[in-house]
Amino acid sequence: QVQLVESGGGLVQAGGSLRLSCAASGSRFSINAMGWYRQAPGKERELVASVTSGGNTKYADSVKGRFTISRDNAKNTVYLQMNRLKPEDTAVYYCHAIAVYAYWGQGTQVTVSS
Repeated sequence: QVQLVESGGGLVQAGGSLRLSCAASGSRFSINAMGWYRQAPGKERELVASVTSGGNTKYADSVKGRFTISRDNAKNTVYLQMNRLKPEDTAVYYCHAIAVYAYWGQGTQVTVSS
């Protein structure tokens, strides 16, 4: 069973920055892809960014150029640097990891005020 522990959410003004972290533990298998999803009230959960163990990244169009995902494979930790935040980035952000099965973190709230 893989545990994902997220940190770094909070309240920030538009144009500001936040950095999310997610540490994975307990996996018996190598963790392949790690990433971040988000879910705003009344909306479906959507992919924000993902990164494979080989370093290949993928971003939602809405965050390209503003968010950067990175990963420390030795620590099984993934980071999401969020710059130039907008009110529409407000959501609960969930860490996601694939190690044979898919695992989810508990979510961390990001609120961007206008």
